[in-house]
Amino acid sequence: MPILRMAKIDKKTVNYIFTKLGLITITLLIILSGLSWYGYKFITDSVRNELTSQKIYFPAKDNQFFSPTEFPDIQKYAGQIVDDGPKSKAYADSFIKKHLEKIGGGKTYSEISAASLADPTNEVLTQQTQLMFRGTTLRGMLLTSGYGYWTMGIIAMYISVASLIGAGMTAIVVLLGMRKIKNRK
Repeated sequence: MPILRMAKIDKKTVNYIFTKLGLITITLLIILSGLSWYGYKFITDSVRNELTSQKIYFPAKDNQFFSPTEFPDIQKYAGQIVDDGPKSKAYADSFIKKHLEKIGGGKTYSEISAASLADPTNEVLTQQTQLMFRGTTLRGMLLTSGYGYWTMGIIAMYISVASLIGAGMTAIVVLLGMRKIKNRK
């Protein structure tokens, strides 16, 4: 290795330097893993606690407003509390959204609201506007706070696991390097 000869650094010194860098890398990866795991637990526990405290339940299977033909994709959640990201998304996208489409006749809250503002004496539009606003707000909160944050927590968990695996793989390389240094003495 011409570069090593020019700098007059022997292989033992290079192995020693890379071993120390490996130990630093392992330490940093373990710290990253721990912080990411903490983030995962904090986020998912917070989302679960907040969702559970709201006491939002999927209707029971025998509920007339929860027919298997209209809601086939969420029947598996019948009677369950919305307490995690996937349930939050399912409730928002498959339950609330379908009801909003019925209430608004396929129109969005902003379309119904504009029509209501144009005709302020129309009580039907006023009531539709209020229902659409409530439903759209709840749907948005469930998607953002329930599903969005939950997903960020799950990503933090994957980062934690990947960092720990990286630390383990680096530890193997460092141990091989230390063994090589020891054998050269």
